[in-house]
Amino acid sequence: MTYDEIRKDPAIRTYITQADASLAALGFTEHSFTHVATAASRVEYILTTLGYPPRMVEIGKIAAYLHDIGNLVNRVEHSQSGAVMAFRILDKMGFSAEEIALVTTAIGNHDEGTGVPVNAVAAALILADKSDVRRSRVRNQEVASFDIHDRVNYSVTKSELKINEAHTLIKLKLSVDTHYSSVMDYFEIFMERMLLCRRAAEKLGLQFRLMINEQQLI
Repeated sequence: MTYDEIRKDPAIRTYITQADASLAALGFTEHSFTHVATAASRVEYILTTLGYPPRMVEIGKIAAYLHDIGNLVNRVEHSQSGAVMAFRILDKMGFSAEEIALVTTAIGNHDEGTGVPVNAVAAALILADKSDVRRSRVRNQEVASFDIHDRVNYSVTKSELKINEAHTLIKLKLSVDTHYSSVMDYFEIFMERMLLCRRAAEKLGLQFRLMINEQQLI
């Protein structure tokens, strides 16, 4: 089974759609197909750039695509419920125990509340997920009623995750329109995520840097 087959599976698409609908009802930013595909693309970039085997890259992409399905159950501890859901889905599809273990471990450890970058796939997923900050994730179109999460995401006009040529450093570069949100707003809600990104980078043998408007913050 491949990433493209997972993407086309009707049941999985239903779970992602409903999970995102639940988050929409709670006022969260977009967690639908754009988010999970972005995460998968970034996992692919990280693992491929660092020379991991093609099948591990494929498994990493699958983990990224499935990582938020636990929101179908509840936002609270969604990483754990998502890991259990992914286990059942992949087991039913005939994935090997080794591949199921990689996916469920990565999903179960992607959230900053309880997550730990225990292996390369988990580390890549953390970096891919937490770096997806962008204006198009904001559902609320009324700027006057933005909460801090809306303001921060809406203020980010460009987001890039890049590994240097020496493969020693990974940078998250953000362009932020401070008319909508200050840099301090970003740190207020994302500091824990950025610290988890630093630990994830270290697991991959990299240093992590956060650049906002060409200024290094971490």
